[in-house]
Amino acid sequence: MSQPSIVWRLLRRNISAGQIAGFAAANLVGMIIVLTALQFYRDVTSVINTEDNMLTQDYIVLSRKVKDVSFGKSTGFSVADIADIEKQPWVKRVAPFTASRFHVTGKIDLGSGMYTHLFFESIPDDYFDTLPPDWSFDPEEENPTIPIVLSRDYLALYNFGFAATRGLPQFSEELISELELKVSVSGNGLERTFPGRVVGFSNRLNTISAPQAFVEWANGIYAVDKEEDPMRLIVQVTDPGDPVIKAYLEEHGMESAGDKLESGKAAHFFTIATTVVVGVGVIICLLSFFILMLSVYLLIQKNRQKIHDLILLGYTPGQVSKYYIRLSVITNVSVLLLSCITVFVAQQLWLEPVRTIGSEVASLIPTYIVGLIMVLVIIGFNVAAIKRLTRRSV
Repeated sequence: MSQPSIVWRLLRRNISAGQIAGFAAANLVGMIIVLTALQFYRDVTSVINTEDNMLTQDYIVLSRKVKDVSFGKSTGFSVADIADIEKQPWVKRVAPFTASRFHVTGKIDLGSGMYTHLFFESIPDDYFDTLPPDWSFDPEEENPTIPIVLSRDYLALYNFGFAATRGLPQFSEELISELELKVSVSGNGLERTFPGRVVGFSNRLNTISAPQAFVEWANGIYAVDKEEDPMRLIVQVTDPGDPVIKAYLEEHGMESAGDKLESGKAAHFFTIATTVVVGVGVIICLLSFFILMLSVYLLIQKNRQKIHDLILLGYTPGQVSKYYIRLSVITNVSVLLLSCITVFVAQQLWLEPVRTIGSEVASLIPTYIVGLIMVLVIIGFNVAAIKRLTRRSV
């Protein structure tokens, strides 16, 4: 029989299987709680964030509340208003919507021409996380095309509220993206027709968007109204669920377009709940770590005389401690593998409901990496503690 086997048989006599099993069970529970909560949070937030692939960050669109009849009353944001918003701790940056101040009409040729009045608004290009395709306009080109981002709400209102009751054709997003529009702009006694194309749809921008380069250029030529304070602002915030935002808006007579504040509030509370659950899991992992450390300490104390004799026989403290280190590594790796399998099985339980609401779950790999990092940290502390205890027992 080899010497390593003899040494291991000698040292393992005082190993308590119950203590090791207790550590493994506690660590397994803690690891499962942490990894499952993390993966569930990533899956659910991936559903929240898939609402708009062009504006994925935390933006809200602000406007003033309209009370009674506001004809002739200013509902725009002054320079002082914008400066005050920029000073708020929950604001990262602010930009006004640039509105078209000229007449716009759009036409689609489908046998009988469809004709309607339009308007355009624009925001700075750097507010898009992903610029829509062909999002540019050069007036120096011979026949430049106007790229358009359309609100999905507008398309739904047309399809199900207007077209359905007027016997007009309904359009899918794919079809309307393939159609070429004839966009006529006019003002100051001038008129010009441009080809237009819908290049994207947005849930976050409740408007008809065109590149800022086009809107500013056209305002400079065709504007029929004088420039006024912007009516709407796009604001990047730290956390749309922060209750301070809602209080500020109510105090200053403002409102946020859509339900971003409400969904942000839900995400905010969900983040808090996830943090609490993960915190509980981490505490359980820490407790299991101390259980293992206590078990190793008691084990080394019981084997202190044997370890001393092995050192006298020529074994180094490192050679002796490696058997306890191996036990720690095998136990922790087993816990990690079981935790990863459990997280995979748990994800299958909520996989179908997440896909039902039109989203794909997040990858498991980042969660597995977090688990691996946790185990490596635990093993690192275990190795350091075992080596220190072994040296002390000599």
